[in-house]
Amino acid sequence: MLRDPALVSPYRGDDPDGGARPAAQPARSTISPLLLQYWNAVLRRRWTIVGIVATFVVVALVATLLTAPRYTASVQLEISREQKRITNVQSIESEEAGRDMEFYATQYALLKTRPIAERVSSDLRLAGNDEFFAAHGVQNAGGDLAAGGRERIAVREKLAIDLLLANVDIVPVRTSRLVNVNYTSRSPDFSARIANAWTAAFIAKSMERQLDSTADARRILERRLANLRQRLEESERMVVSYASDEGIVTLDQTRDSEGKTQSTRTLAANNLDALNTALNVAIDARVLAESRLRAAGSTTSEALSSPALAGLRQQRAQVAAEYAKMLVQYEAGYPTVEALARQRDALDTAIRQETDRIAGGRTQEYRQSLQRETELRAEVERLRGSLTKQQRAGIQWNVYQRDADTNRQLYDALLQRYKEIGIAANVGANNISVVEPAQIPVVPSSPKLFLNLALALVGGLMVAGVVVIALEQLDDGVREPAEVQTLLGLPLLGNTPNVEGNVVHELNDAKSHLYEAYFSVRSNLAFTTSHGLPRTLSVTSTRPAEGKSSTALALALVMGRTGKNVLLIDADMRSPSQHDLVGCPNTAGLSNYLAGDDDWQRNVQETLYKGVSLIAAGPTPPSPAELLTGERLPRFIASVAGQYDHVVIDSPPILGLTDAPILGEAVEGCILVVEAGGVPVRGIRSSIARLEMVHAHVFGVILTKLQQRRGGYGYGYGYGYGGDRYGDDRT
Repeated sequence: MLRDPALVSPYRGDDPDGGARPAAQPARSTISPLLLQYWNAVLRRRWTIVGIVATFVVVALVATLLTAPRYTASVQLEISREQKRITNVQSIESEEAGRDMEFYATQYALLKTRPIAERVSSDLRLAGNDEFFAAHGVQNAGGDLAAGGRERIAVREKLAIDLLLANVDIVPVRTSRLVNVNYTSRSPDFSARIANAWTAAFIAKSMERQLDSTADARRILERRLANLRQRLEESERMVVSYASDEGIVTLDQTRDSEGKTQSTRTLAANNLDALNTALNVAIDARVLAESRLRAAGSTTSEALSSPALAGLRQQRAQVAAEYAKMLVQYEAGYPTVEALARQRDALDTAIRQETDRIAGGRTQEYRQSLQRETELRAEVERLRGSLTKQQRAGIQWNVYQRDADTNRQLYDALLQRYKEIGIAANVGANNISVVEPAQIPVVPSSPKLFLNLALALVGGLMVAGVVVIALEQLDDGVREPAEVQTLLGLPLLGNTPNVEGNVVHELNDAKSHLYEAYFSVRSNLAFTTSHGLPRTLSVTSTRPAEGKSSTALALALVMGRTGKNVLLIDADMRSPSQHDLVGCPNTAGLSNYLAGDDDWQRNVQETLYKGVSLIAAGPTPPSPAELLTGERLPRFIASVAGQYDHVVIDSPPILGLTDAPILGEAVEGCILVVEAGGVPVRGIRSSIARLEMVHAHVFGVILTKLQQRRGGYGYGYGYGYGGDRYGDDRT
């Protein structure tokens, strides 16, 4: 189980004798880096990882080799947003519809629909082709049914359609209008044929949808046109009928580009306009005649411009001139003069008569102009009343006219649309084109050996990682020295390497890493009490085979080599092992003294190790726990402590037995041996709790069988040892 780093404090509490316990040498301050923990977990579970990965790779290899090769044929299509505009006639589809975000997604979905599969199956007659089913690994399709029966045919058709849909794949080309239609089967020929047939069916279906929608639109427009035609006829008939009833006679009408009636000219309006114009002319003539009438008779323009009057005046002037000439020569009574006078008077009379005639003509002209003006004004008033009446009636007529115009516009628009749709339907334009047809593939698309092996390798590594993490989580033992203080709350006295072979041979070598490790433990023990190394101590563990016996022997050996007189007592009367480690007999020992033999000194055996003596476990008693609970054990501990510098007791394991807590209470303190990655933390905590229940003092923990690569812990140049056990499984 991977744990977070934590600072550790090597020792806690006070000395049981009342003195302050000196601080021991601190253990490592932090747990190993997380990556290093993972690496150590990989090293520990390397064979599990290798097995899982190898299994995945072998399964992938076998599955790849046993899988029939499959061939994929691909057709590339171009799907445009807008149809190719062959004519300038709009289709019934909205031009904006193709610009929607859902357009291409819709097209991709339409490419893989059941109607297309049904069309392909029908066009290629796949339901009756056994080679098609064999190309997809289906044998005897529909064979359980009656041969030639309709049910069998229906089953084969459904199976063929399902196979088509299951093996077609639509792959859009990103950021383009292209899409690949892939079809995969065991037959290269079938793959190419079906891929090409699939695209052809899709294009045909697309055009059929357009034609169907066009036909529906034409049918709808036909019904609408019939209704509008009838409404248009009724509205136009209403306009004519109402105009006839109201006497509205239209001369001409003007319409705009949309067919709406802009202006209508009626007969009454036209007559009124003409009469009004004539009235204006008559008024002008009457005013002119009146003006001429008021002018003087001889100075009027007519008088001045009259040829007759001008001739008379000229003749009078000549006669007057001749008369004046004759008066110079003759008297007034001279006949010639009188004749000229009479001629002059006659001309004056004629001039006066002509002038009166001209004045009488002006009067007559004025009277005629006035009469004409009066008559025209009366007629205009009459026509104005008639037009006003028609205008009142024209309001309703305009309503009928607008209704007719609206119906005419709708009818013309629908008729034009009907013709355009017919033209667009006959053209048959399409927005889908084949860019590259499918070719018969020559290389199988699957299975891909290297890809499958790579995927199997990746999958195996992932599964192996999950398994390793799960095992590490389940394996919650203490694996690193830095975890002791964090998980157990006890100081770390030291850690020892895992070695192969005989532990005793390693301990005999003062330069070995194992000896140096226990020498370091001995140095740390010197700080556990106020008087240095404990006088009496027991070495125990949670379960057997954690290295407690080897640890007890190693501590006794290290203390003896420093010049101390050490007594090693084998108190594990159920499974003694110290006599085998030091090469002594086990004929008598601790069990003899506890059973009633007061002379314990004769059971002391000298060993080959300097300063180390041994009291073996002795014969195995029926109930070792009963022997330990008596008063003889404390008396024995006190006796041997008085004669030896240090007493080291090899105690039985804690779990399941009561021996270790009893021994721990009788000595100055005990050492708990913990195998690295062995007993779960909850078991170790349970052992510590049992020791604390009897008020046994625990000096600390020794972590044994630590792998060289685990956590980077080592001595000098590294342990250099392998194996899983110290030697004898009993230690």
